[in-house]
Amino acid sequence: MFKTFLFAGATTLALAAPAYAEITIADAYARAASPMAKSGAAFLVIRNTDDTADRLIGASSDAAARTELHTHLEGEAGVMRMVHVEEGFELPAGGTIAMQRGGAHVMLMGLTDPMEQGETVTLTLTFEKAGDLVVEVPVDLERQDHGGMTHGDMKGTAGN
Repeated sequence: MFKTFLFAGATTLALAAPAYAEITIADAYARAASPMAKSGAAFLVIRNTDDTADRLIGASSDAAARTELHTHLEGEAGVMRMVHVEEGFELPAGGTIAMQRGGAHVMLMGLTDPMEQGETVTLTLTFEKAGDLVVEVPVDLERQDHGGMTHGDMKGTAGN
């Protein structure tokens, strides 16, 4: 009797849980300016294939002492400056967030080890609705794009 009640309760909870957005990641890479750099960044295209909007609200990584969502804003005299985006980034239903050089990105500060070509950085992206998404991001120190988005095949899918 207890098992039946427990199963019924678990089933009710499962059916009552909100539907999470389907989040996919493409074109991910991380880099640092030099082997001795104390900070680096991760760039990727985040796509929401669901009809429910979400918000990227945080990121974390064991590769750095501190991980933040950043973007570049034009300051006085047209000088670009990097800023922490505490509120995160809106991810519209059926939309994308293009995290690229010169724009939105994941900043890795206080790197625990130097970034080396061909290695990977584990990054946990936290979404308001979808929850945590763990992504293995390849280190690519040779990539030369500066703010342009490369469209590639989807590299992974995850959600809560």
